[in-house]
Amino acid sequence: MTRRLLTIMEVSEYTGLSPHTLYTMVSQRRIPFVKMGRLTKFDREELDRWITRQSVRPIRSEGA
Repeated sequence: MTRRLLTIMEVSEYTGLSPHTLYTMVSQRRIPFVKMGRLTKFDREELDRWITRQSVRPIRSEGA
């Protein structure tokens, strides 16, 4: 069974972002996260939706 909540290190490996960058994004509320007491966790499904929303679509060229 795949766990739904990920640690900061697991999200770092999953996204390629450093733990420091992730903690900064959490403090600025730029990435969805879950607080469980003093622990910061990330919901895998929310994270995937966030990544999709952050995706930039290419602009179609005039000749295409």
